[in-house]
Amino acid sequence: MEYYSWILAFHVMSFISWMAMLFYQPRLYVYHSENADNSGFVSVVEVQEYKLIKYIGTPAMWATILSGSLMLYLNSGILSSGGWMHAKIFFVLLLIAYHFSLEMHRKKLLDNPHYKPGKFYRFYNEVPTLIMIAIVIFVVVKPF
Repeated sequence: MEYYSWILAFHVMSFISWMAMLFYQPRLYVYHSENADNSGFVSVVEVQEYKLIKYIGTPAMWATILSGSLMLYLNSGILSSGGWMHAKIFFVLLLIAYHFSLEMHRKKLLDNPHYKPGKFYRFYNEVPTLIMIAIVIFVVVKPF
């Protein structure tokens, strides 16, 4: 437990980095789909999409998962302190699924830039915000 606070700090930093990618990646998809006829612009956006998810998002996701798992291992009693942690884990699993869906959308946009309209990605961009709100409420308020 001596290093628990350091692990928690790393977990929060990892989560913030991961959320930054989850917030911005769909915005790049909006630009990609709405400017599909501008090949020079699309080629730049495709590089940004790739680097954001591969070099920032995925490592931050794994750092969040590993540090969170380590904290659960070190403080396993937290799982019996009410249902808030179970609810948080459920919403984290939704974020992980969302993360992998972003990679699927990235690959589909490479094949067909008109795969989904920009309005779809504008809506899809709000999903991680709603999940994050739930996670923060479960961690801070602990309603269960």
